[in-house]
Amino acid sequence: MTDLEVLGIIALGAAVGIGVVSLILGLQPPPPQRVASPHELRDRLVKLGARVPLAVAAGLVVLVVSRWPVLAIAMGLLVFFGPALIGGAGAERKSIARLEGLTAWTESLRDTIAGAVGLEQAIPATAYAASPSIAPHLFALADRLRVRTPLPQALQRFADELNDPSADLIVAALLLNARLRGPGLRDVLTSLAISARQELEMRRRVMAGRASTRRSVQIVMGITVSFVMLLTIFNRDYVEPYDSPVGQAVLVVILALFAAGFAWMRRLAVFELPQRFLFQLAEPTRSRV
Repeated sequence: MTDLEVLGIIALGAAVGIGVVSLILGLQPPPPQRVASPHELRDRLVKLGARVPLAVAAGLVVLVVSRWPVLAIAMGLLVFFGPALIGGAGAERKSIARLEGLTAWTESLRDTIAGAVGLEQAIPATAYAASPSIAPHLFALADRLRVRTPLPQALQRFADELNDPSADLIVAALLLNARLRGPGLRDVLTSLAISARQELEMRRRVMAGRASTRRSVQIVMGITVSFVMLLTIFNRDYVEPYDSPVGQAVLVVILALFAAGFAWMRRLAVFELPQRFLFQLAEPTRSRV
């Protein structure tokens, strides 16, 4: 069997695998997504742009050392997507801090409403004592109410900015009260605060348990990358078969399997939150006569 036939078989197998994965992903209905604000898009672009020089430099170093373009590209991708694979602890800490701030704000809002104060007056009054994790969003909410933005619309934007399913529960109760103006909001906020406290404790326990899994992902990735680079530098004869085009094609398959394993291990270390249910619905366009 010639090298071209081997390459053809590998390419055919890769095409079949990509087709099956694409079909499975295409059959799954996509969840509703929140449109990111311009500030969030700018921050993401700045973070991604800072990784590009590091990824290019790492790829060039690996290319000079190993003379394998496939390994160089893989190293560049690993450096670029590395924070997404081995990170996540910071995002979980921010999520827990946001939930803790929401819980404390719910309790403060409940106590303020108990003094026969309406929502329009209670929200700005509780914003100044809120946790730093949600204080900017509460100040923005208070500013919207100050310029006569309708309360339901202001609360909806507040929920979109927080982008948290736990916040949706609290904001949904406030939205219903803002539209119906019925009694019992204090009891509802008490129940939501108790539920948020329980969820907060559960998230903390899960985060503590997943920390060991996250460390395992980092150790496995570090050992794998170090082992490959040491073999390439100190035992060139052992990895000489990968110098040929067929060897590079086989290396693509091997690296793809490693990438799938890293992604699976990373997923084990992530706490998946339920999908949000409170989304801003687009207003229907009116036809002009």
